[in-house]
Amino acid sequence: MKPAKLLLLAGDFVEDYEIMVPFQALQMVGHTVDAVCPGKKKGDQVRTAIHDFEGDQTYTEKRGHNFTLNATFDEIDPGSYDGLVIPGGRAPEYLRLDPRVLQFVRHFDKAGKPIAALCHGAQLLAAAGVLQGRRVNAYPACAPEVKQAGGTFVETDFVGCVVDGNLVTGPAWTAHPAWLRQFLQVLETHAAQPVG
Repeated sequence: MKPAKLLLLAGDFVEDYEIMVPFQALQMVGHTVDAVCPGKKKGDQVRTAIHDFEGDQTYTEKRGHNFTLNATFDEIDPGSYDGLVIPGGRAPEYLRLDPRVLQFVRHFDKAGKPIAALCHGAQLLAAAGVLQGRRVNAYPACAPEVKQAGGTFVETDFVGCVVDGNLVTGPAWTAHPAWLRQFLQVLETHAAQPVG
């Protein structure tokens, strides 16, 4: 597969596994992954949160690691990227308030470029207005937002994911194997399409 250049949208209290695992795994298979955060530069860090399922009515949240960004948000050109990765956690909740973030999401959607969103990442997709008529999975608590944005929330178990064209979505870090496998397939299909 041809190496792709991917943009990863991060922010403080992004879910720990949901940023660390895709960031490392996608590089491991040969892709370039630029992790950025509004208001931060290359070398700055975001704090992560660890979400776990411990028998409560919702997930628990604990302080995670520091994650070092490897690109500067203000310097990126979304047109130079082949795909977008949106991890979940707390970050999407406030990143969706940044008009530039929403503009980036819309760019990838309009261009038909691969987009992988996990867990609360659907909040960014909904806020950007790119879910109309799309089949989407997310953390179940985000289902109302998916529906209000015109999407169809497709239930899956916590190790599954949903693919709708260029969009790959899943419920949480527990779905990494399926979510990443499907995203790689979508990237490969996209790369094989003729340009123009």
